[in-house]
Amino acid sequence: MAETNIVATGVELVGEGVSITWSDGQTCLYPYRYLRLQCGCAGCVEEMTGRLLLNVAMVPEDVIVADYLEVGRYALQFLWTDGHSTGIYPFRMLRRLADEDDVVVCS
Repeated sequence: MAETNIVATGVELVGEGVSITWSDGQTCLYPYRYLRLQCGCAGCVEEMTGRLLLNVAMVPEDVIVADYLEVGRYALQFLWTDGHSTGIYPFRMLRRLADEDDVVVCS
């Protein structure tokens, strides 16, 4: 399990996805569409039940991040080319994805 105090020290939008460098020196590549499908905002996930509201089939295969914002010292917010922009991706969640999912490649 990742340490809870690890923060992103660098974010780069590259051809294949979002590359995040973490304060422990690890760099992880999150494929764009995979990351888009992880959005936990109220428009994508039902708040009370956790039921997925996002229609996965409606997310374009070629969706990418157009830009991003830093949210405090704890999260990133991505502006997607499919028009979605309300999701906040906490660092803790991003590190958990890196630790638990083989889709995210770290070095």
